[in-house]
Amino acid sequence: MLKNSMWRQRRVVVPKRTIELIALMAISCTFFLFLHTRELHSRLRKMEVRLQPGEDEILSAKQLSSEGVQTESTPSGNDHYSSLLRVTEKYVEPDVLDIGALNNTKKAARLVLFFNRVPKVGSQTFMELLRRLSMRNGFSFNRDRVQRVETIRLAPIEQLQLARMVTSYSEPSVYVKHVCFTNFTKFNLPEPIYINVVRDPVERVISWYYYVRAPWYYVERKQIFPDLPLPDPNWLKKDFETCVLKGDRECRYVEGEIHEGIGDHRRQTLFFCGHSEKCTPFNTVGALERAKLAVEKHYAVVGVLEDINATLTVLENYVPRFFRGATQVYHDQTHAFTSINRNFFKPPVSEEVKEIVRRNFTREVEFYQFCKQRLYRQLRALKLTNADFTLNNRL
Repeated sequence: MLKNSMWRQRRVVVPKRTIELIALMAISCTFFLFLHTRELHSRLRKMEVRLQPGEDEILSAKQLSSEGVQTESTPSGNDHYSSLLRVTEKYVEPDVLDIGALNNTKKAARLVLFFNRVPKVGSQTFMELLRRLSMRNGFSFNRDRVQRVETIRLAPIEQLQLARMVTSYSEPSVYVKHVCFTNFTKFNLPEPIYINVVRDPVERVISWYYYVRAPWYYVERKQIFPDLPLPDPNWLKKDFETCVLKGDRECRYVEGEIHEGIGDHRRQTLFFCGHSEKCTPFNTVGALERAKLAVEKHYAVVGVLEDINATLTVLENYVPRFFRGATQVYHDQTHAFTSINRNFFKPPVSEEVKEIVRRNFTREVEFYQFCKQRLYRQLRALKLTNADFTLNNRL
């Protein structure tokens, strides 16, 4: 009894309003925690959407298989892309790289090299290099004719015609054309050896901007197509920096925008993604993933303009039948190659303006970095295996 009496005396009486205040604070804290958790969840979902194709962009297993992209099925029945290097995964380079796994040359069913060249990546230089190597290494060199309007995306029947024409060339042969990646196996035709070159996408779009404004460009085209109308002088005089800073239609690079024709060469991924309509929207996840998959599965080598030495070394060792001696030929006549298609009318562009443009080229930049990393893995594998390694004399 005495102990209970003492406990009652020690109890602190809490006013009713204080209890209500504490309860209100508890409810408020719970509410704010709920809002914060929901915000974090929302941000996580946005990140997942950015890192993976959306419903309108994701490729079904049937689409991937029909376009020659390998899928694998899990026991649960879900499909995943075995050759895709996901952005979410941190790439850990093994101690020893498998040079065979990094080269698709061995997949080619015929000794025909298909260079579906991207514009403004030094492709004319590589085309001239191949022409000179054809005499040295004994293969046939073929290229498409100059067109009034360049057709990059082809209808299915045109893709078939192109694949049949390239397949008809006698071995060994090279064919060069500005065109999207064309999957020959889709038409039950033997796969050629695919190669290409990429360039920093912002530098490339600047190069294209001034290329189509160069006086000699229109002189050459006027000679070939006399009835071609001359462009507006004000358009010719407009510089890239003003175009970007004023937000002109030509220099607004809007994500998801579709723009066809000679005036739009902003989408480097298009030349690897393919002819599908899903490849046409600018700077989208779907086009990026398709382009990555095509490179991983089909291309023997994708060179990088900014690193000619690495590009030539990899080409020379991974596709030796066509590129044997490429480094020597290039460096023996460096001046002749570096002056090809050089535009002396292109003024410098400030880094500030380049950075403004770069913000809208996020996935194009990611694809460029992806191709560069792949090239360096191929180079590293080559050095680790044997400095003078060649895959096969036949290839």
